[in-house]
Amino acid sequence: MGLLWSTISSCANDIAFISQMNQLLFHRTSRQLSRGNLSRRVVVTGLGLVTCLGVGVPYVWNRLIRGDCGLHKLESKEYDHIPCKVAGKVPIGDEEGQLNISAYISKSDERCMSLPVCYALIAADEAIKQSGWMPETNDDFCRTGVAVGMGMVPLNEIVDAGRNLYDVSYNRVSPYFVPKILINMAAGHISLKYGFKGVNHSVSTACATGAHSVGDAARFIQYGDVDVMVCGGAEACINPLAVAGFARMRALSTRFNDSPRKASRPFDKDRDGFVMSEGAGVVVLEELDHAMKRSATIYGEILGYGLSGDANHITVPSKTGDGALLCMKAALRDAGIKAQEIGYINAHATSTPIGDAVECRAINELLGSESKCAVSSTKGAVGHLLGAAGSVEAVFTLMACYTGQLPPTINCNQPDGEFDLNFIPNISQAWPDTRRIAITNSFGFGGTNAALCISNHR
Repeated sequence: MGLLWSTISSCANDIAFISQMNQLLFHRTSRQLSRGNLSRRVVVTGLGLVTCLGVGVPYVWNRLIRGDCGLHKLESKEYDHIPCKVAGKVPIGDEEGQLNISAYISKSDERCMSLPVCYALIAADEAIKQSGWMPETNDDFCRTGVAVGMGMVPLNEIVDAGRNLYDVSYNRVSPYFVPKILINMAAGHISLKYGFKGVNHSVSTACATGAHSVGDAARFIQYGDVDVMVCGGAEACINPLAVAGFARMRALSTRFNDSPRKASRPFDKDRDGFVMSEGAGVVVLEELDHAMKRSATIYGEILGYGLSGDANHITVPSKTGDGALLCMKAALRDAGIKAQEIGYINAHATSTPIGDAVECRAINELLGSESKCAVSSTKGAVGHLLGAAGSVEAVFTLMACYTGQLPPTINCNQPDGEFDLNFIPNISQAWPDTRRIAITNSFGFGGTNAALCISNHR
């Protein structure tokens, strides 16, 4: 009898072991499918913009294509002793293309938010409404995530809190001070407002933040973590401290203070530095089948995402452009696209003498001397939005793919003679190809690089 029970017990243990192994293999296979199943295609169903050219994608896009510029002179006396007096501020008012924050955010809510968070919420509002995505079930809310970052904390909040603490009293420091300077609060407030319970993520990689946010969000969808992501970047740090800091690095333009619309001039031989700007760019990404089932309008597709590091210097890229080249190659490899298929590159080109030249070398190396690819930098029109630059430029690139219009590089009157590229100088060009595939680049201090490969949807 003992032998019988021993045999039965042994068989039961074997069955339990086999069952556990089957479960382990099942979960491992599921993870592999989730992580490796890149057949989950990621499309764009919503776009939102807050920029110095204005607010709202249609308004901003029309101005961009016309060759307008949103940069202005900083008139405040606080900038009198700072050599750069040009920036791109969001226009405030009630007219078309202007921003009235109180129309979107209540005064009580605004008290606990920093300005870049407000910009992010307003851009997200446009993108979400345009996408038409309105979760109804708990599962819908749990399968919708947010990934919005900032390049820098809003320095005015720190300056004001410091003055209140040291010049007035402890009691004058706002209880909202710490939440206002946290990088992840734009993502947090969007999640709270709309009830999105999926991935809640925030990136801060200097001027590559916006592109990394979009790329990371696309991978969350590809890997099966969510079906929808609201993603992008926001920035609002035009204040004397930030401008002085960049000016002390000799990174900003100083030769065009009296003609601010000419200050940002990517690829032009007279470029002398970038122009700081503010705003937000937000996109709604969605798994293709999810978007198709609800008959959503599809503005484009995220085909690939590449990342790299310069490993060269905290602010200066390698002269060979190998970091930029690596991330563009990685984006193409991820997309399964050949360099010859690229028809447009929205360059990071910030209008600095070194940076623009390095990126051009990388583009030449990627495309080869026979390429007909067009290259432009929209920073001539909107300046450099730092942490929001990558997502704003992703919106511009998506619109180029969607509309078949290529935005110009304004102020590119005499292109740098070292490079023979079609910089789309000053006047937009048509992009008649049926299949429109583009790259948009973003590079940041610390040697961090990102590239997105984007196309129209077919």
